[in-house]
Amino acid sequence: MEKFCFFDDGSFYLNQPDQVSYLYFPLANVEGVMSSVTPELSGDSKTSQNTFLLSPVSSEDLHNNKSSRNFWCKINGTSIWSVTGRSAWQQAQKFSRDREETRLEAGFLWHKITRISKALGLKGIITSFVPANHDQVELMKVELTNIGAEAITLEPAAAIPLYCRSADNIRDHRHVTSLLHRIEVLERGIIVNPTLTFDERGHKINEIVYGVLGGNGDILPSKFYPTVDSFIGEGGSFENPRALQDDCLKPMKAGDRIDGYEAFGGLGFEEILLQPGESKAYIIVLGYGRSKEDFIAYGEKYLSEEAYDQAFEEMKVYWKRQLNVRFETGDDNFNHWMHWVTIQPILRRIYGCSFLPHHDYGRGGRGWRDLWQDCLALLLMDPREVRTMLKENFQGVRMDGTNATIIGKNRGEFIADRNNITRVWMDHGVWPLITTHLYIQQSGDIEFLLEKVPYFKDMQAVRGEQKDTLWTEEQGKTCLTQDNKPYLGTILEHLLMQHLTAFYDVGEHNHIRLRGADWNDALDMARDKGESVPFTALYASNLETLAELIEILEAKGFTTIELAKEMEVLLANEDSYGDYKKRQSILMEFCMSTKHKVSGETISISAKTLSNILRGMGQFIKDYIRNTEWISDGKDAFWFNGYYDNLGQRVEGVHPSGVRMMLPSQVFTIMSGTATDEQVKLITKAADQYLYTREIGGYRLNTDFKEVNLNLGRMFGFAYGHKENGAVFCHMAVMYAYALYSRGFVKEGFKVIDTLYSHSMDFEKSKIYPGIPEYFDEKGRGMYHYLTGAASWLMFTLIQQVFGIVGKMGDLTFEPKLLKCQFNEDNRAGIAFDFAKRHFYVEYVNEEGLDYGEYQVKKIAGNLGEHFTENSSVIKREVIENLQSDQVYKITVTLGRKGENEWI
Repeated sequence: MEKFCFFDDGSFYLNQPDQVSYLYFPLANVEGVMSSVTPELSGDSKTSQNTFLLSPVSSEDLHNNKSSRNFWCKINGTSIWSVTGRSAWQQAQKFSRDREETRLEAGFLWHKITRISKALGLKGIITSFVPANHDQVELMKVELTNIGAEAITLEPAAAIPLYCRSADNIRDHRHVTSLLHRIEVLERGIIVNPTLTFDERGHKINEIVYGVLGGNGDILPSKFYPTVDSFIGEGGSFENPRALQDDCLKPMKAGDRIDGYEAFGGLGFEEILLQPGESKAYIIVLGYGRSKEDFIAYGEKYLSEEAYDQAFEEMKVYWKRQLNVRFETGDDNFNHWMHWVTIQPILRRIYGCSFLPHHDYGRGGRGWRDLWQDCLALLLMDPREVRTMLKENFQGVRMDGTNATIIGKNRGEFIADRNNITRVWMDHGVWPLITTHLYIQQSGDIEFLLEKVPYFKDMQAVRGEQKDTLWTEEQGKTCLTQDNKPYLGTILEHLLMQHLTAFYDVGEHNHIRLRGADWNDALDMARDKGESVPFTALYASNLETLAELIEILEAKGFTTIELAKEMEVLLANEDSYGDYKKRQSILMEFCMSTKHKVSGETISISAKTLSNILRGMGQFIKDYIRNTEWISDGKDAFWFNGYYDNLGQRVEGVHPSGVRMMLPSQVFTIMSGTATDEQVKLITKAADQYLYTREIGGYRLNTDFKEVNLNLGRMFGFAYGHKENGAVFCHMAVMYAYALYSRGFVKEGFKVIDTLYSHSMDFEKSKIYPGIPEYFDEKGRGMYHYLTGAASWLMFTLIQQVFGIVGKMGDLTFEPKLLKCQFNEDNRAGIAFDFAKRHFYVEYVNEEGLDYGEYQVKKIAGNLGEHFTENSSVIKREVIENLQSDQVYKITVTLGRKGENEWI
């Protein structure tokens, strides 16, 4: 099997990519065009669940579905050839000695496929991308070259099957919705304007037109096939169309219309003569518009090579600017691989968690957890609008500490749960603080916590256990006071609400209830008695973080904190911590007082008292977990139990079917500081013994429970080694690396990342393009590529932990944890990044070739202005803010042996 190779700019190439199944590549822009394309140009294009230009595809459709983008050539008036390789005879020869040569090249975000037929003496290149502007189009340039010794005639034809409706209609009224199609032949293409839309919104007047245009300057289509049957003919198919092979099918002409059929973008061009070495190019535009005139206006402007090439170069410049974080280690392939990882959080903001072939679930958008975790990467890449975005996101928190789970298309827009489905993920409360804490440390903006925002309101109440039957849609989605005014609480209050309610929401083992699930969405069948130990530990750490932030506020002069009066019951119950029934009772009292409306009254509590209460809660949890959940295999392996199932039984440990261990149980007890250093050492040994399988990418999510455990979650219905049941789930593996680095276990953390990277780059095993997938299956294949939170956390880990670029209340500090093997042959490693809206390149110089633990920051040098001092490990905020925003500032950080010339 071929392997992909990188060019210097991070783009890559791969020979014979059509020999590998399930490969697909994203093409998108921030205006909402979301396409996917395979080496044979299968895939789809859409702007939402209800506006698919091309037929929706799941992963299996990539090889089952014949409905794909295509471009045909009728050669010398006889044989037909597909530039995408999708003719019946090319498919038949795909694995023979006479197979055609193919080569994929791809960059950020463009896709080029080259196909060579030596037998026909013809080479075709199709380059695809989506412009980086407001135009909702996908562009293809098809270049045909005669590589033979004799002149040939070609009759080219673009062939784009058009779907033009909601994904719901793929089997729900598929034929009926084709009757809505109003199809018109234009001078340069074909446009489809459905009369109505049939989807979950009801029967409504359609507002989107779809179409295909083609040509190149003065070259216009001369034949048009606007319906499927007009192109494939009776008994034909997309891989063997009759329109190009006999005269029984007559093309239509500009100005013709046809209604009520499956639409097709068939554009035939005049026959051309190609001399040896001669080339001809055609531009194809696929896209959307608000009207016929709208689509024509911005579609036709690309119908020349000059316009296409200009848009192509502008697109490459745009994405280069967006990907402003670059890593330079001694491994160039790792550097390029990480560059691809940095685009993944951007892709997830565009696609959400849907709309790529493996991501065939949901209806677009992101979940609550995704909203906050993707902000981690945004803070590190493009922090300009993060403050406003974070503030708007807090409007999704309810007064009972839970949150909306449906995120609207617009920022700050939250939607009441569809069909009044009650669902509470117990981990949702931890993520806003982790992201907000990073923002405050990066910016020094501690007063952000005092900004006031409303609370979200819908029928769900009492942490998902009751309905507020007094609430109506007319009341709105904002929590009101008794006098019907929106209640506004500080962001600090929102954070406290999430954590204090969770603290009291415990089960019979005194850990926070699992409810609908935690981070592992497939632990969804322990709603009644399930408990999550790992996220209880993470809430403990967060409680301590909140205490630290309140102490910073106090030092700034904010000695009292204003809170909703109803919260008073959550703040004076230390004697209840050990009694789960008392904690449940306190929570119920609070939730009932805020079920429909709130009083609007507030109380003041001293910052010192509040921080002490929070620290006491956090410490209680940590001590309790250490004393109750530390388990072993009865031999020499030790780790933390993480869960209780719906029978109230401990999940991990020794079982008749074998040892049961779960990675999240270790990740968050380590990350939170619950595990002691000695316990971390033992956990890493146990994880290596029971969870590590290098051949499939590293650390599995869990051992094989060898049963379908209906008292814990649907994950156990999955085959072991797939998805949440024992796969190498990259998101959790990366968080394991982060946890280890954060505790100083650098070599162990490096092992996690290095294994994921090495496996991803082993194309023969992973069978994915550069980047990190959601997981590796039992065979080691990368699955659910591109749209994964693993990318944000990997960036976060590399920047903050490995390269040690750490913000501390707005100042920039350097705390590298690079191993000797990560420096290049000149003992240097570098990182480009943005901080405080300024551009930096930091180079670490490890002159003596020291390993982590042997060195310390010895000197910082850089042309940063008169207030900068080299004898410090910190660059102050005021120095940074005096720098020019349009320059890149190089900082050289010299590492020296510990104990020598120590000045820190």
